[in-house]
Amino acid sequence: MQSARRILIVAYDDSQILDVACPSGALDIANRYGAEPPYEIELGTVGRAPARSSSGIALGAGRSLETVAGPLDTLLVAGGAGYARAAADARLVAQVRRLARTSRRIASVCTGAYVLAAAGLLDHRRATTHWGYGAELAAQHPAVAVDTAPLYVRDGNVYTSAGVTSALDLTLSLIEDDHGPTLARAVARELVSYLHRPADQAQISMFLAAPPPGDRLVRDLAAHISAHLTEDLSPAALAARAGVSTRHLTRLFGAHLGTTPARAVRAARTEAAAHLVRSSELSLAAIARRCGFGSAQTLRQAFLDAYGVSGDTMRKMPDMPRPRQAPGRQTPGA
Repeated sequence: MQSARRILIVAYDDSQILDVACPSGALDIANRYGAEPPYEIELGTVGRAPARSSSGIALGAGRSLETVAGPLDTLLVAGGAGYARAAADARLVAQVRRLARTSRRIASVCTGAYVLAAAGLLDHRRATTHWGYGAELAAQHPAVAVDTAPLYVRDGNVYTSAGVTSALDLTLSLIEDDHGPTLARAVARELVSYLHRPADQAQISMFLAAPPPGDRLVRDLAAHISAHLTEDLSPAALAARAGVSTRHLTRLFGAHLGTTPARAVRAARTEAAAHLVRSSELSLAAIARRCGFGSAQTLRQAFLDAYGVSGDTMRKMPDMPRPRQAPGRQTPGA
């Protein structure tokens, strides 16, 4: 039996509690599903001081960073509102730099990338962070190739991920690397995760890229569309659900989303199908059924219209293609 994989999660005051809980919780479940060798998970802080999370809940550290000796399997730095103070803390940065030398892999969640960057661990590497902080990270650390499009990035043995819940996607990827896809899928199912999102999936869904529609009726219908892709989402059905005429529904979608109801539905189904193409081995026919398309041929045409490539090509591409035109950018009534 191999020795346990030592995982050290680094926290500090005003860490985001989910940045600690997502990785540690997923790894714990992997252990319960038989990960061999198992993960040995510890939380470390400077001086073993309790870390006050940004939500006010104190995280009791198990280790003082100064006393941790390598080798480590994974060194992971959490993000959170206190990232700037953490990145400016010479003691914390020095310990992260020291521990990185004896770690098989190094990772960060969200703004934890600032700590890695301050330690020089991201120099001349591609990295990501939460989409709202990428410009600042790039300005402060010009030697880092910051890319805020993907959910997580691997450059050599250094992994960086976007905000909060992308920590789960990153951790599932690490579990898959260590133990294979079967265990990773079992952990995802235990966590009631809809799917393990691939690294290159955009941080922001096309329906979150623009501000939410100001009209409550349109906002509710947009949420209904995303959650009921296989149901009847014709303009008549949506209008009936909202209690308005189809003409008024079309005016509302044009005013608040910049598109028609039919195009909004097609875009939602196409985006969901693209994520399944990238993250599963389902056939195009099966994906078409799950996402509300009448046939695989209809889905193929939707991919060509939205991304300029077929589903088969998309599956083989190293990165997710960008949509040609996102919802809310069409001319109303076009």
